[in-house]
Amino acid sequence: MATQAFEDIAETFEFLDDWEDRYRHVIELGRAMPQMDAALKTPATKVEGCASQVWIQPILDGEGPQARFDFYGDSDAMIVRGLIAVLHALYAGQSISDVTRIDAMAELARLGLDEHLSSQRSNGLRAMVARIQSVAAQAAAS
Repeated sequence: MATQAFEDIAETFEFLDDWEDRYRHVIELGRAMPQMDAALKTPATKVEGCASQVWIQPILDGEGPQARFDFYGDSDAMIVRGLIAVLHALYAGQSISDVTRIDAMAELARLGLDEHLSSQRSNGLRAMVARIQSVAAQAAAS
């Protein structure tokens, strides 16, 4: 159920043996992500539970379970911005119905992120996933 963009990241990670190289790749993914408009960085889009500042602004194309999901995201920490890019690759373009069924932590475990992030970063990543899942669940119910 993962997108091709996420599969491409997973494939790249298979070639990068060293975790430091993977870490750098995640940061590069964050750098390549478009900037989030400062006007969208509001208390409503801020993700609580992250050590860094994180904002996620969902974008829904359509209504109900078949609506397509996307989001803008940003952080003041480069590694977190990279994690947002990885989540974007996992979720962007999926139907709301599919977003609610994706086991993000299992998909991210394929990249080894669960083993190499600090507990604070892991908690923040879970908070971002929870925000995305919450938005998708609300959209699916509407």
